[in-house]
Amino acid sequence: MFDYPVEITKESNGTYTVGFPDIPEAHTLGDTRDEALMHAVEALETALSFYIDEGKPLPKSSAKRNSAVVGPSLIGTMKLGIYQAMRDGKVRKTDLARRLKCHLMQIDRLLDLTHSSRIEQLEAAYAALGLRVNVVLEAAE
Repeated sequence: MFDYPVEITKESNGTYTVGFPDIPEAHTLGDTRDEALMHAVEALETALSFYIDEGKPLPKSSAKRNSAVVGPSLIGTMKLGIYQAMRDGKVRKTDLARRLKCHLMQIDRLLDLTHSSRIEQLEAAYAALGLRVNVVLEAAE
């Protein structure tokens, strides 16, 4: 759902850099290709946090079938889904707080990609938005 294509480049010093064509703010590096890709998840979540903080729409992914992609963590994906559902439904944070009978600070934490929210809290937010979570397992590439 939030998988973005990556460009992986081996640099002259032997390190690998990863960039996201759809998200110019996201870039990272690593000593190995695997390490760079591992860091790419954090770089992606950090960059997408800027979009959430500024109330901007999330970038559309231009990923094609069989292209190298990186996506956020499971919790990050769920938080991005809540943010996207709120934007799509024109639901403000105060509206969601009212629906969940909680404080605005708790909604900020639900949308904070660096905060470790509980699955139950995320599921409650989805329910308050008229949605439910459905996990699909796919073969790793």
